Amino acid sequence: MGETLREGATELKKHILFVDDAPLVLDSLRRMLRGQRGVWEMTFCHAPETAWELLQDRNFDAAVVDVKMPGIDGLQLLDRMQSTETTKHIPVVMLTGLLDRALKHEALNLGATDLLNKPVEPEDLLARLQNALRLKAYQDELQASNDLLEQHVAERTEELFHSRMDIVWRLAKAAEHRDTETGNHVIRVGCYSRAIAEELGMKLPFIKNLLLAAPLHDIGKIGIPDSILLRRGPLSGAQRARMERHCVIGERILREDSKMRAALEQWRGTSSKSVSGDFDNPLLEMAASIALTHHEKWDGTGYPRGLANGKIPLESRIVAISDVFDAVTSKRPYKQPQTEEQALQILRNTAVGHFDPEVYAAFLKALPEIRAIRRQFADDGEPPLEPEEAREEEGVLQ
Repeated sequence: MGETLREGATELKKHILFVDDAPLVLDSLRRMLRGQRGVWEMTFCHAPETAWELLQDRNFDAAVVDVKMPGIDGLQLLDRMQSTETTKHIPVVMLTGLLDRALKHEALNLGATDLLNKPVEPEDLLARLQNALRLKAYQDELQASNDLLEQHVAERTEELFHSRMDIVWRLAKAAEHRDTETGNHVIRVGCYSRAIAEELGMKLPFIKNLLLAAPLHDIGKIGIPDSILLRRGPLSGAQRARMERHCVIGERILREDSKMRAALEQWRGTSSKSVSGDFDNPLLEMAASIALTHHEKWDGTGYPRGLANGKIPLESRIVAISDVFDAVTSKRPYKQPQTEEQALQILRNTAVGHFDPEVYAAFLKALPEIRAIRRQFADDGEPPLEPEEAREEEGVLQ
């Protein structure tokens, strides 16, 4: 059983655990340290199993443990403490009446802070415990500093993520700016893509980058003339070919080396791999990939490269169905929106050749969340119309 001396104990007192199967030894230790009762809180335990339970339940600043005990011996208890996250930083002073050097080396190798031979001298015990408590105080201070630093890093990372998201959204809106009726299209495509990726079981870094990169899928439309982009009637062959160039334009915007970055590094008087062209930005790489290939089709009939099946990047396969669904259900300068039922029927009719079957299945599973996203980021004034009133989205049902 464990016995705790709490006379005048406060939360600021250091708490020490003493473990020895011999009651006489515990009594001796208690007498040696009676002058410390106003400074330390001390728990005395003669059963190693009980000591282990106490270590799981309470916070200790140091432990004094006998080596030879029945059941769990001192070395086994020390090994458990070193293997457990909540106890591995507790300094342990081992007590032994043996002269076995190998045993002492084993204790030190297992992580013991110090060793004392029985019978223990009071001055030695007090000095070793004070050293152990100072070590624990340093460890606690370092851990507190690390925790605070991790908190600041986490907060800063979150701030940077939201800042990047805001910048990406505004950049994406630049491509839509000439078309005031596209509303929250880029937001919805990003959120739909995120929901589908989660349904596919993708890892968090991929999902975060996709959420940020997907809204940039049509950034290349900045380079398309208004006479083509806002045309209300059918496009000619030449006009359609010009429209399809937005994929290549978007990739160039997002992937070409930034001369501005090199100029900034030169002004700062620094050199880095970004200046030498080795700069690696996974977000921009994914965004460029999506911009180039989000109009490719599963059967190879898409553009601009005619890629098929797994040769189309996964992020583009996800954005493709998000883009089509939102385009069909949204108002455009050249069309009114379709109802969800009509849009789903269009997707069913084209799914075999257009979409990755696995991504299409994930889209259907994510549909309840996609509906919620659409309600959250709905555009104003989009009453559903009859199917024949909607024009095919360029590149969607071709």
